[in-house]
Amino acid sequence: MNRLLIVIPAYNEEESIEEVVNNIKENYSQFDYVIVNDGSKDSTYSVCEKNKYNIIDLPINLGLAGGFQAGAKYAYLKGYDCFIQFDADGQHLPEYIDKMLKKLDEGYDIVIGSRFVDEKKPISARMLGSRLISTAIKLTTGVKINDPTSGMRLYSRKCIKEFAQEINYGPEPDTISYLIKNGAKVAEVQVEMKERVAGTSYLNFARSISYMFRMLMSILFVQNFRKR
Repeated sequence: MNRLLIVIPAYNEEESIEEVVNNIKENYSQFDYVIVNDGSKDSTYSVCEKNKYNIIDLPINLGLAGGFQAGAKYAYLKGYDCFIQFDADGQHLPEYIDKMLKKLDEGYDIVIGSRFVDEKKPISARMLGSRLISTAIKLTTGVKINDPTSGMRLYSRKCIKEFAQEINYGPEPDTISYLIKNGAKVAEVQVEMKERVAGTSYLNFARSISYMFRMLMSILFVQNFRKR
């Protein structure tokens, strides 16, 4: 059986972190977890400390890539076989982890919890970026990823080692594209995602446009020149 770590990056998630972690502890205690508090300015750390949660406390905000890197290093040093990136806002559901682990056991390096394997991707402005990123990945790798912006991703031990030893990785679609080009096998598993428990997403319309543009430029051009 794979020894799994749930990595939960958290920035200003004081209103949702208890519900997310308590659900894991009470109903999925077979899995270990660690919260990466990414320099939160609210009471996220105090809530975790009060509940004696397992936490890595970053002194400053490093962004999602920094929190991801810290979680990967922790998983590598502690000898985990795989880790899953898990949102602190309650959108990701742990009941799908076993299904994703079964897919990992088939020999995949990355398993994405996807909203659009069996379900159709809606036609909306919000999904336009996802469609364009999917197309860019298909054009550059030959592999179709239905839900490239999903943050629920399970990584093998091989990926953990790569992330822990190199600094040029973040939990973004361009990383998935780069790893596919370098031989990684990627699968998707149909999952349901909930609305966030509390708070608001940092991705407003302007940031969403900027994010989409950066990902497209990175996938189509930058990754061709990238070195580890």
